[in-house]
This record gives sequence, structure tokens and C-alpha cells, in this order.
Amino acid sequence: MNEDASGARQTARGRVVPPVAALLCVAVPMWLVARLTPALAVDLPGRGAAALVLALAGAAIALAGVAEFRRARTTVNPLRPERASALVVSGIFRWTRNPMYLGLAIVLLGWACYLAHPLAAIGVPAFVAWMSRSQITREERALEQLFGAEFAQYKTRVRRWL
Repeated sequence: MNEDASGARQTARGRVVPPVAALLCVAVPMWLVARLTPALAVDLPGRGAAALVLALAGAAIALAGVAEFRRARTTVNPLRPERASALVVSGIFRWTRNPMYLGLAIVLLGWACYLAHPLAAIGVPAFVAWMSRSQITREERALEQLFGAEFAQYKTRVRRWL
């Protein structure tokens, strides 16, 4: 990986991994590890219902973030944060600076619950670390350049994840 002029971490092909693709890059190995080591699975009564509730909650959180971006008429494209036309601090952005990534992480938590496998659950913190390092830091640099002190002050009020 290398960095472009904006500091974006890129793959060898010159592209940043889209967050939904990153989710899939984590979800598939979670499934594989659960499938390949069934002896380590744990019995979780009601795991299907719990997984569904988590997945729906995660999707709702992510969609709430998208709705706020749409309301502010700014880009929702995570690959081009420098195109942001507004700093969104309303709605769900009052509680988390990254509701879309938080929502995806909660969806993965639901997947881990459904898989009922302790090794698969490692995928959730791995996804959080990946997004923090490769996506969020890039976005924050762009927002600092675009919105300066306003973004710096927002960062002091609202946490990155929760």
C-alpha cells in the first residue's frame, strides 16, 4: 500500500477499499473460521434473534448517518472525503462521528453472534481497527483541511465511535 497526495492509503491498484467491501473482507473469514473449527463453537440460545436485532440496529444506525448526509446535501462517498461540502454534526452525528462505520461494526457483531464462535468474534475489533486506520484517519485529515477549527471543536465534543 502507498499514500496519494491527500494521504489516502491505497491498494497496489491505486484504490481505497470501500467500507462495505471491507465488511465483506472480514465477514467471509469470520464464516470460514467458524466453519473450519466447529469444535470451538459455543451454544448461544436465541442467537438467531439476537443476530437479527443487532444487524437491524446496525443497519438503522448506518442509514441514519446516510440520511443526515443527504439532508445536509454533502457527499456520502467515503472514498472522496475531500468532496464534503458540509460538516454534519446533527442527528446521529451528535453521538458518534462515524455512524456508518459503527453501523457496519454492529452488523458484524450480529454476524459474530449468529456464528456463535469465539474466533469469529475477533473480526469485529479487526474491522474497527481497519476502519480507524485506513478510512477514518483519512477522512479526518480531509475534514480538518476543509473545516479547520470547526472540525477540531467537533472532535472534542463527539467521540470517533461511541
